[in-house]
Amino acid sequence: MTSFEEPRNRSVLAVVVVLAALAGLGLAGKAMFSGLFSPTDTTVLATATVGVPVTVEVPAGASARTIASLLQEADVIPSARNFEQAVEDGGYTQRLGAGRYELTTGMATEDVIAAFLAGPAFETYRITVREGLRIGEVLTEISNQTSYSEVELEEALLSGAVQSSLLELPPESLQDWEGLLFPDTYEFETDASAASILGKLARTMESRVQSIDWTAWTDRGYTIYEGLVAASIIEAETKVDADRPDVASVIVNRMDAGMPLQIDATVLYAMGVRGIGLTLPDLEVESPYNTYQNLGLPPTPIGGPRLASLEAIADPPETDYIYYVLTAADGSHSFTADYNQFLTWKDQAKAEGLFP
Repeated sequence: MTSFEEPRNRSVLAVVVVLAALAGLGLAGKAMFSGLFSPTDTTVLATATVGVPVTVEVPAGASARTIASLLQEADVIPSARNFEQAVEDGGYTQRLGAGRYELTTGMATEDVIAAFLAGPAFETYRITVREGLRIGEVLTEISNQTSYSEVELEEALLSGAVQSSLLELPPESLQDWEGLLFPDTYEFETDASAASILGKLARTMESRVQSIDWTAWTDRGYTIYEGLVAASIIEAETKVDADRPDVASVIVNRMDAGMPLQIDATVLYAMGVRGIGLTLPDLEVESPYNTYQNLGLPPTPIGGPRLASLEAIADPPETDYIYYVLTAADGSHSFTADYNQFLTWKDQAKAEGLFP
């Protein structure tokens, strides 16, 4: 919810299977499973070079059929169907674990099963970073899911070990990293360092940003980093995906017209709080993040945007909207170019208890 004022003129990964162990287990596997496989099951690929090392990544929760397909695509086995049948016949369906397996092309089916039954050399775990979190909250969330303290994570970010092409200058403070770590669920090996964890989040944000066509945004004279800032505002202001493009249009319409954005989420960020109703004195807080008092965008993002928010600002729809207000309990907003309509909706929303 944003309290606009009337306008006025202003300027899978998991397991590493050691090849030496595979060889030993393969010999044992031939004896153990010899009764389960026909000669055709152990026939190596005729069209692929045998013995070429390959890495097969099995995602968490993958079924035997999915694993069989991955193995066949990597030329590890000649027949996904035969492999799946052998796994089922041997009663190993629930014993094929996720992770990264170092195998070779043209392996016999029983040797591949033996590799899986050997179990992971390194465990993996998942980390989830939610959308819209501020950088300090991101480090807290990661710390709560790892053995690293928030201090260690901050030191890793500021040490130079973590890089991002989205950083215009080397980071001097934690706030320089605001919005540059992509919110998602990640899988890491248990020995992953703090820098490698944070580096993966940073690279993922780079990848997501690079996957988007920013032409419509940059043609307006804005930079991609400014797009990331605007996307973080959209993230903070919206709960419903359908609203994201329209909020993006309000942002560009106001900036193009030289109007202050007057967005509550930026004031909350400036105050270092969340989830409170703002008072008139709050709107006068002195901060470059206060978009009631300053024209244009804040100096950095105010949180971590999801892909949908990035896409919304990269190519906002053409509208005449300059106001929006929360009008439904599910978080949906209504949009208008008319200030009186905005005030009417705002009064109705307050009467319905949608906001203070």
